[in-house]
Amino acid sequence: MSARIAIPEPTSSDSAYNQRSLPPYLAALHAAGATPVLIPLHERPDRVARLLAATHGVLLPGSRYDIEPERFGEARIEACGPADPARTAVDELLLQDAFNLQKPILGICHGTQSLNVWCNGTLYQDVLSQVGTAVNHTPGREVAEAHPVQIAPGTRLAWLLPPDAQSPKVNSSHHQAIRTPGDNLRIAAVSPADGVIEAVELANPAHFVVAVQWHPERTCTSSEFSRALFRAFVRATEAWRPRIVEVSVAAQ
Repeated sequence: MSARIAIPEPTSSDSAYNQRSLPPYLAALHAAGATPVLIPLHERPDRVARLLAATHGVLLPGSRYDIEPERFGEARIEACGPADPARTAVDELLLQDAFNLQKPILGICHGTQSLNVWCNGTLYQDVLSQVGTAVNHTPGREVAEAHPVQIAPGTRLAWLLPPDAQSPKVNSSHHQAIRTPGDNLRIAAVSPADGVIEAVELANPAHFVVAVQWHPERTCTSSEFSRALFRAFVRATEAWRPRIVEVSVAAQ
């Protein structure tokens, strides 16, 4: 039986975006041997909890919406776009379940930012106006190799790199990015030209949590690095077992 991986709908109100963006995620999971379990954004929390009870991992996808700056203690700047409260609420349910039970997590683009803020990290609300980078982080889905990323040695991502791709080029479709990594998250990749954080990982070898700012689901047919990332995530979900909670019983 294949591993079942929870993936929320990317947005709660843009069906065209969902229909365009979801298929590559689902195809990447299927190709790696997993079964996606789509989590609707308008279900009651108890219904979401029942769906999660039958899953072994969480994939947090991208979105066309931004993360609310109020969640990391900042006032909204003009360049910050609208948020999607329904997506935020479901992400928080999925993250709480995954961290409680140490289910593997793969974050992608908006999902990476969502994970970071949930772990008490902060974001750049708009990379261009707040960092002033010369790197174009928003060329969009049509550009397969937007800029290189520098992978930190000793990380999970470093182990997945092909021998001839120490600084792989990735696509890029974001204008927000991690400013300060959240609790127990370590930097796994940066954009070498401007230092923008491109990936983080949980500093716990027993719990697979990897989050990347680019979109590996879009390049699975052309990139061994992208395929390796999905395979590693699915292998971690296949190996996952529910945590056993020890309950002490007082002597009678």
